[in-house]
Amino acid sequence: MQKPKKIPQRQCLGCREMKDKKALIRVVRSPQGEITLDFVGKKPGRGAYVCPNRDCLAKARKSRALERAFSTQIPDEVYAELERQMEAADG
Repeated sequence: MQKPKKIPQRQCLGCREMKDKKALIRVVRSPQGEITLDFVGKKPGRGAYVCPNRDCLAKARKSRALERAFSTQIPDEVYAELERQMEAADG
């Protein structure tokens, strides 16, 4: 009998809840230092996860969770771009 496949869990930086990795959006800092959203989870670089809603992104921003995860300052333009990418994915 085959064991059921284990579903990887990740913690959202906004609400701090453990959820299935596939249900979250990966935020990536590339080796060049560029920060983008990764909807397929295949981009190279350091990843952090956030729920696919603006509330969690806002909470992560307020608590500076992305700055801690990536050990770098994140400019406002990057957050604006992440919100724009999230809206584009919704629509």
